[in-house]
Amino acid sequence: MLDREKIPAHIAIIMDGNGRWAKAKGVPRVAGHNAGMMAMKEIVKASSQLGVKYLTVYAFSTENWKRSAEEVGGIFKLVVKYVNSELAELHENNVRVKILGDYTQVPKAAVDSLEKSLETTKDNTGLQFNIALNYGSRAEIVRAVNLIEKDRKTGVLDPDMEITEELISRYLYTGVENGNIPDPDLIIRTSGEERLSNFLLWQSAYSEFGFTDVLWPDFTPAEFERMIEAYQNRERRFGGRK
Repeated sequence: MLDREKIPAHIAIIMDGNGRWAKAKGVPRVAGHNAGMMAMKEIVKASSQLGVKYLTVYAFSTENWKRSAEEVGGIFKLVVKYVNSELAELHENNVRVKILGDYTQVPKAAVDSLEKSLETTKDNTGLQFNIALNYGSRAEIVRAVNLIEKDRKTGVLDPDMEITEELISRYLYTGVENGNIPDPDLIIRTSGEERLSNFLLWQSAYSEFGFTDVLWPDFTPAEFERMIEAYQNRERRFGGRK
């Protein structure tokens, strides 16, 4: 049984399987992404109700630009659709939206919608909903190192300051600029694949992983709770012993 007193503070999800779901149903891939968006809506709602403090979803990776222009364009149209249709409810439910990744490089309509969501929800204090968009973890780490070097050269940081894990963490997307998001307790990947795919590589050092064969559009709040329950039955040692 799910223990409501032991809900993980930060859950991250690799939402995988939209394309396979669409293929199995004989519909365009964009229809699969649309179904995936609806699933995401339900998981955001469930996270808020369960008391999850941070939910991070992998919406679009730096590698996803390799897909067809039609599919990429369709994904960003869905971003606009999601924000336009769900922003009022997110705000009403005290959800705060944050973006991880260089979202300024996506189509302007999507940028405008995302910035509207950031501005509208900036003072909310409930669930922090992090959307990883145009995000790649290796690029994130390289960016952090370059920002540190820049700040050392310009005097923001002491040029002789030692480079530590804590310092690098501060300069990641999950660092100071987005409120010092704690590392994920649980990372879920749907569709049967069992890899990180360049997602939160630094932050996942001691995360627990949950894999399911369920394709993302079919991932329900009930399945979400089942995976949280499985997480609660594990013993986390963080490299030590109990």
